[in-house]
Amino acid sequence: MDVDVHGTVAEGFEPVGEAFARNFEALGDRGAAVAVYRDGRKVVDLWAGVKDVDGTEPWRRNTAQVVRSATKGVAAAVLLLLHQRGELDLDAPVGQYWPEFKAHGKERLLVRHVLNHRAGLPVLDRPLTLAEAADPVRAAKAVAAQAPVWEPGTDHGYHALTYGWLVDELVRRVTGRGSGEWIASEIAGPLGLDLWVGLPDAQAHRVGTVGGIEAPTPSGTLRARPKRSVTDAYADPSSLTRRAFAAITPFPDQNDPVFHAAALPAANGIATADGLARFYASLIGPVDGVRLLAPATVELARAEESAGPDRVLVVSTRFGLGYMLHGGASPFLAPGSFGHPGRGGSLGFADPESGIAFGYVTNGFRRTVTADPRAQALIRAVRQALSA
Repeated sequence: MDVDVHGTVAEGFEPVGEAFARNFEALGDRGAAVAVYRDGRKVVDLWAGVKDVDGTEPWRRNTAQVVRSATKGVAAAVLLLLHQRGELDLDAPVGQYWPEFKAHGKERLLVRHVLNHRAGLPVLDRPLTLAEAADPVRAAKAVAAQAPVWEPGTDHGYHALTYGWLVDELVRRVTGRGSGEWIASEIAGPLGLDLWVGLPDAQAHRVGTVGGIEAPTPSGTLRARPKRSVTDAYADPSSLTRRAFAAITPFPDQNDPVFHAAALPAANGIATADGLARFYASLIGPVDGVRLLAPATVELARAEESAGPDRVLVVSTRFGLGYMLHGGASPFLAPGSFGHPGRGGSLGFADPESGIAFGYVTNGFRRTVTADPRAQALIRAVRQALSA
């Protein structure tokens, strides 16, 4: 696909622009944007292609897209900020703030376990409809009534959708506000982010439609296939993998305005690439005078809490508090990087040692859960720029 790439690249970061263009030529991107900050200053701001995955309207500077699980990194910052302000104890039982949650052996489940995916609650015995999932009262009741599938704190597995209801209800119990409202007033507002968890009607015109794409296979090569264990897990309706991603059934149409308007902090954030990158930049340093996390809180966020075989994703994963950490399943820039991908392609992360913050959004969703080849190509280009 031949595209005109728009935007700016600071001197020295030209490899990122070249990699971004190649994503359209060789990796099947239809519409996408990438932004990179270094030490709080934007050094890459690029966009190209079409706003809608099957459309012709051009992607513009302010085009936003659903970023799926990249939302989790933003939601994690809410609990970390409440901890930083002394309003939430990460080592307290969730039931201390949410008494109804104590049912079915969850009395000792800690706030920390929600963030490090050790809560043992990746599935619901009865999946929710979109209407139920978007209703904070009904969603919270469903999670509170669920029995863990392993003893909390003893193992880890990705909480693909339940993570959002757990975080949201904790925020409500501590602050009296939902997580989407809290993010808007305490994070997006002060930083001027184009980022929403619960899209306002006034911003709906900016959001492109997303859809599945297949990456082209270069001539003479074979398309890589996932390992049999991973394939089997996604194919088996009784597996934790399938059940975790089916906690909302049927899975919502991601272009549905009802889905966009709901506040689901595990799965339906909408952002520009700059919104994601600027958010991560503010976690590790000041951006126009605003810094979210203190250095000690950053160290909490990226300290390894869970590592090894993931009972849901069926690969080895590493988690800090709410963030994936650099590793084979989620390669970021460097060993100290932390962030979160979105299933299908989007990615946001920060690397405190280099001062880099990164955001990539796309309307062409591939079957990747973590290490999307397009985002990885851009990360390699950032690494090349830093080493030049």
